[in-house]
Amino acid sequence: MNFVVNYYTRVKRNICISGYRKITQSNKIWMLRRVQESLVDCHFEAIDNYALDKIYNASKTNAELITRQFLLQRHSGTKMNDALLYSIGNESKIVYPLPKEWRETLKENGFQIDTIKSMILWVGLIALYFGYGVLFIGRCVINSLSSIFKKQSLDPGKYAYFENLMPGNLPQPDKTGNSYDIVSWYSKWDGCAKDLSSICHGVQNVVPTIVGGIRVECIDPPFKYLYSFKSLIQFILWGVAAIPIVAIDALRGRWWHALILAEAAKAKVVQLTDPDALACDYLFHYSGTIYKPMWTYETEKIGSRIICYFYSTSEQVKLPGGYESQRYEWGAASWPHYLVWDHFQAEMIRRDIDLNASIHVVGPIWFSTSSDELPEIPERSIAVFDIQPQNETSYRGFTTLADYVVQNPKLHIDFLNDIKDLLSDLDVTMVFKRKREIDKKRTVKEYAELVNKFSDTNDVIMINPSISPIKVIEKCKGIISMPFTSTALYMRDQGIPSIYYDPTGWIHKDDRGAHGIPIVSGIEELRDWVFSIFKNDIKTNIAQ
Repeated sequence: MNFVVNYYTRVKRNICISGYRKITQSNKIWMLRRVQESLVDCHFEAIDNYALDKIYNASKTNAELITRQFLLQRHSGTKMNDALLYSIGNESKIVYPLPKEWRETLKENGFQIDTIKSMILWVGLIALYFGYGVLFIGRCVINSLSSIFKKQSLDPGKYAYFENLMPGNLPQPDKTGNSYDIVSWYSKWDGCAKDLSSICHGVQNVVPTIVGGIRVECIDPPFKYLYSFKSLIQFILWGVAAIPIVAIDALRGRWWHALILAEAAKAKVVQLTDPDALACDYLFHYSGTIYKPMWTYETEKIGSRIICYFYSTSEQVKLPGGYESQRYEWGAASWPHYLVWDHFQAEMIRRDIDLNASIHVVGPIWFSTSSDELPEIPERSIAVFDIQPQNETSYRGFTTLADYVVQNPKLHIDFLNDIKDLLSDLDVTMVFKRKREIDKKRTVKEYAELVNKFSDTNDVIMINPSISPIKVIEKCKGIISMPFTSTALYMRDQGIPSIYYDPTGWIHKDDRGAHGIPIVSGIEELRDWVFSIFKNDIKTNIAQ
């Protein structure tokens, strides 16, 4: 059975790769961006007319937007792109679970749809979501009964809560006591909620710690269970009434209630939770996260802040024909508060998101780190940050960065070789930090071989990817980044010279994606920049 599944997966993957090659060779990567943007703007009018108060509760006025966000989050993006690429590579009609509105949108974008198969898949998908919603309601009841009988309670005091963190996002001080993680950053932020007793997260099996006098600990999310019989009975009565209504509506073609039944259950649990047990701040990191959970509307009713923060600048490159909107990426987002790095990023958000929101410019936002110590770094050093290329089997990008890479297939190799050769000539150490470890299945083989070669040389210092880039930058005289990684912006206010290096000359010098950081094109410009940093030392060495 596994052999059959693996064989089918390989065949499907190869057809998707074939489709991707076709659109890249014909310079039509933009097709994928256009489709995604069309889906962002595809409005489900029936939801406005038939959304039920019992299901949407506090989010009723945003019912259509919530449902659209949920669909885009779960069934657009990479999954949708693979369906489109498969149809292109196989020269066949699209077979994918699609509501009627999405089928029409894809047709308007020039794609043919296998209507019958796509409808059957869509009905099956809605049935699965309904079944999951019913099971989730049952699980909430069981969990709540367990917590009540065990007399568990939630009492972290006044607290802030971080969604979707990993162990590396939690405080891990080094020998100096510094930790460049998101929790530590939040505790130092001027806008941090005042008089907090704790900062909480959902990372299991980690030891509680203290940051800035505030306890950092794991607690369950607010929608997991209830703490009293009264609230549990109210939840059960809601579930008993909601389930048949949702089932009947699904049979009538009002699929949205079944789609978000589990989300509605989470919102109901939060609605019945003691307001004192809810956080004053809920923080979500932006990583393709356009769905603002339904339960957050309930917490906003009692005064909680819902915050979306960017741990990177998420910029795209300017194409030869000009800028392209990133609306396809986050145009449907509706977070009430955004934390961004600078005014360039604030303007980017304002251009592409329709709804009014509070956008707070807060400077570089730390995200992940480790307590590992840096190796000894010489005084004459330059920090280098690139973007790891992935092979076709795992990456079929459609941002404008994909256009840049497709037009310049040796980009990543030339970037590293130019820097390494130049710095070696000038007797400057290259301090190279990758974003992640090499994955042999996903990483381009030529790149992996080059990195291994660097590891065996004396003029390149390799840095553990888990270490915060800030630790590296602090020890170096300058920063070279590939366009447009966020590392170039970290220490801008501390006066450390920073550039984006484009070995191809393809990037426009005035590209706003650089956030005001100079763009250096080609080896000669790079030489001049490095020479400007070490000119006194270099002149002395030449004279000797």
